[in-house]
Amino acid sequence: MPDISNKKIAILATNGFEQSELEHPRDALRNAGAEVHVIAPGGSEIRGWDEDDWGDKVNVDHTLDAVKSADYDALVLPGGQINPDLLRVDEDAVRFVRSFWEAKKPIGAICHAAWLLIEAEIVEGRELTSYHSVRTDVENAGGNWRDEEVVVDQGLVTSRNPGDLEAFSAKLIEEISEGKHRDRAA
Repeated sequence: MPDISNKKIAILATNGFEQSELEHPRDALRNAGAEVHVIAPGGSEIRGWDEDDWGDKVNVDHTLDAVKSADYDALVLPGGQINPDLLRVDEDAVRFVRSFWEAKKPIGAICHAAWLLIEAEIVEGRELTSYHSVRTDVENAGGNWRDEEVVVDQGLVTSRNPGDLEAFSAKLIEEISEGKHRDRAA
């Protein structure tokens, strides 16, 4: 496993994130040595969604207004239906996502988090995957949707659902260890 002990990673989420889609990548990144911060629009904790009911609370390390993408080496966007739907209408959250892309830093998005990528206008011309119900949204935004457990396009790492978490986390760690993607057009 690549060593990313010198990397600082942001996980952007709010209430209603899919529990496993935040916790698994967070733990995998920490196990690989990264410093990982949970960022939310507000509050000191957020509550997950665990399959069909509310899940556990997760502590928020920083509020969105207190950080900038320059503070981090990569961004992770957990899915769930509620979380990305709330974040994609938050202009500051969308700007935060777009700023990672413009800085050519790796972004990992799983499940419904593709909605945030669409809103940040970084899907057009990209190869990616998402939860199957988001496929039409991805294609309408100009993305090339693929039904694969993990798809990587110039540092953009996407997966479909919690069943893909092992592959998603491993590929995300690999992309983070490689750093910026200088060949990416902003």
